[in-house]
Amino acid sequence: MNHSRWKTARTRALLGEQVSEDSAVAALRLEIRYALVFGQAHYDRRTELGLSKGEVARRAGLTLAQIEQIEGGDTVPTLPLLQRLAAALEAELDIHVAAGAEAEVRFHSPAA
Repeated sequence: MNHSRWKTARTRALLGEQVSEDSAVAALRLEIRYALVFGQAHYDRRTELGLSKGEVARRAGLTLAQIEQIEGGDTVPTLPLLQRLAAALEAELDIHVAAGAEAEVRFHSPAA
């Protein structure tokens, strides 16, 4: 969707008109929301532990730029990367995704 179409669709939405969004745009928006939710959960756990981005990167075998991309919501991690990040943050990772609901992502200390 080009910028002028987006602006028009946004304006129509603000005016209360029905706005249809093609499935590709909807899927992209959902992916972006998931990446942002995950990035925020990663940031929250990292700061809870008092770790720097560099320390998490070292522990996970990543670069500082990769950690910044993850926390900024610029990337959607793969399952193997999720496992490495959970280990680096000394945590278990819970991800809850349901149709029609916002995704929930939570790092937490492992059960004793």
